[in-house]
Amino acid sequence: MTDKQMHNQSGEINSLTPSRELPLYGKRILVTAPINYAYRLSEQIIKQGGFPVFMPTVETCYLSNYTKLDIALSQIADFDWILFTSRNGITAFFHRMNDLEIPVSVVQKCQLCALGKDAESLLSFCGKVDLIPTESSPAGIVAELAKLPQIHNKKVLIPAPEVIGLPEPDIIPNLIRDLQKLGIEVICVPTYTTQGLDKSIYSSELNLMRQGIIDVIAFSSTAEVESFLTMVNSQSDYERCIIACFGPYTTVNARKLGMNVSIVSRDYSSFEGFGEAIAEFFTLTSNSH
Repeated sequence: MTDKQMHNQSGEINSLTPSRELPLYGKRILVTAPINYAYRLSEQIIKQGGFPVFMPTVETCYLSNYTKLDIALSQIADFDWILFTSRNGITAFFHRMNDLEIPVSVVQKCQLCALGKDAESLLSFCGKVDLIPTESSPAGIVAELAKLPQIHNKKVLIPAPEVIGLPEPDIIPNLIRDLQKLGIEVICVPTYTTQGLDKSIYSSELNLMRQGIIDVIAFSSTAEVESFLTMVNSQSDYERCIIACFGPYTTVNARKLGMNVSIVSRDYSSFEGFGEAIAEFFTLTSNSH
């Protein structure tokens, strides 16, 4: 068995590989994802030889008002589908069910959808996943549901984030609109909150960026980009950094917000694909030189 095979089977970082041979050797990657996502992305950056610098620009929290979610949970049997668009949504949804002592068995009557690696989380909570779209995005959900007969007669529930203090990204509104175009009855309920963090806690990280010590800024969502932009004075603060985005949808929105995006992850079903995309960029750059 080779070192590479051992690395792939164990999933651990192979510390026996000389760091200079790894594509992100010496590169500092600013990770703006919320803490619960940041460590998973950082692991992939480390595997490629890079140094993650944590600067979560948003945080995800439990709701302060559960009224809408509780009503939906009390009527869960009325829904044909539950469409989860994030791992946070899955976690918060089932935690609230547990708080209300609603048995997990009630969701067995519904068809459940999750994106990419989020399906593993859904399986851990209820042992059931009915749809993992080929494209790991809300648009991928719509494309798959559109193929189903009688879908126009169905009622779906979307557990979604409540965005606080930031403009709401168009991801969920577009999903609702596209599902309604198929004739589907859509109920969207806040399940957790997404809110920006105060830039005052990041004076050191922002200074590293302004000094050109940060090589890449890695965004995994539009909300992260929006919150980041409230933390900087102008584009000159980050103009020496390469911008990387997790998939085409975050990329489109980042560019609308004035970002010059250089790295886009083609595989956005997991952070492994994002880490590989960043590594590939530097590998190609190194080869071209």
